[in-house]
Amino acid sequence: MKLIKTLLCLFMVLGLLVVMTGCPETANKAEPKGMVYFTFFDTVSYIYSYKVETNEQFGKNCEGVSEILEEYHRLFDIYHEYSGVVNLCTLNKNAGGEAMVVDEKLIDFLLYAEELYTLTGGEMNIMMGAVLRPWHDCREAVSTNSANASIPEQEVLDEAAEHVDFSLLEIDEQNLTVRITDPEASIDVGALGKGYATEKAAQYLIENGVSSYVLNIGGNIRIIGQKPDGSGWLTGIKDPFDPESYAKRITISDVSCVTSGIYERYFVVDGSRYHHVIDKDTLMPSEHFASVTVITSDSGLADALSTALFCMSYEDGLALVQSIGGVEVFWVANDGTQYMTEGFAALVGE
Repeated sequence: MKLIKTLLCLFMVLGLLVVMTGCPETANKAEPKGMVYFTFFDTVSYIYSYKVETNEQFGKNCEGVSEILEEYHRLFDIYHEYSGVVNLCTLNKNAGGEAMVVDEKLIDFLLYAEELYTLTGGEMNIMMGAVLRPWHDCREAVSTNSANASIPEQEVLDEAAEHVDFSLLEIDEQNLTVRITDPEASIDVGALGKGYATEKAAQYLIENGVSSYVLNIGGNIRIIGQKPDGSGWLTGIKDPFDPESYAKRITISDVSCVTSGIYERYFVVDGSRYHHVIDKDTLMPSEHFASVTVITSDSGLADALSTALFCMSYEDGLALVQSIGGVEVFWVANDGTQYMTEGFAALVGE
C-alpha cells in the first residue's frame, strides 16, 4: 500500500511539473526536479526546482526545507505531543493552568497571529478552537460512518463561542511563556500555520541564494523567483463548482498563492454541504463566497487573508485589502459572480 501511494504521488509530481512549465523542456534548459513528502500538516507537500543544479544541490535544499516544515509541524500540532517539545497540543491541554515556557519560534508565531487578529478585525482568530472542535468532530464522525452525519447543536456552538477571545491567550515575549487563561479555550491554527511554515521554508531558500523553485505545501503555493528564462508560471485557480476545471488561469512569479474554497474540506448532512471555514458571527460555515484566492509576497499573510476574506463581504474585504497594499484577490460568490482586484486582473491569461 505504501509503494502504491508513493508511486501515485510521483505521478502527481510529474503531472504538475508539466502543468507548471507549460511545455516540454528543451535540451538547453534545466530539467525540472520534484520531491514529495507526506508527513507535514496532514497533507502532501511538494518541492519543485526549475533551475540548473545538481541532484546533490537539490537534495540539500529539500533537506533544509523539510527540516523547517517538520519543526513547525511539531510546534503547531494540536492533536499530538512530542518528546522535548511544548507545542500547541501541550498548551491546549494545559489551558487554565500555569504559564509554560515555549520555543521562541512559537512566541514569534503567536505574536504574528495577534497582529493578524487585529488587522482583520478578529476574522483571523487562532483562538476559535472551542468552536472549530465540534465541527471537526462532526466531520470526522461522517468520514468514519455516513450514518453519523450531523452538525453541532446550536447551544453547543453558542457555549463554545464564550471561549474564543484572543485576550484569553497570554504571551510573555520577555520570559518566553504562554498561557491560555480559560480552561475551555483552545488554539487552532488551521487558517495560518501551514502558510506561516511555508514562508519560513521559502525564506530559507532565498537566504541561500536559491531561485526558480516552487513550494506546494498542501495547496499553499509559494514561488521563489522566476523561471530561468525570466518568465513566470501559468497557474490554474480551480472553479469551486467544478474543481476539475479552472475559473481563471494566471501567470505569477515570486509570490504566494492561496485559495480557500467550499470544495476543499466538507461533509454532507441531509443533502446540505458544510465546509470547513466557520464564520465567527454565525458559528456556521461562511456563506459569503464559494472561493477566495489571495496573491501576495508572504505565504502566511496569504493563508490568513484567504480565510478572513472568505468570512467578509466583498466591500469590507476590498477595503481591507486596499488598506494593506501589495495584496491581489479573486473572489467567486456563491451565485458564480466573480470579483477581482485590478492587480489580479493583470495576471489573468487565456
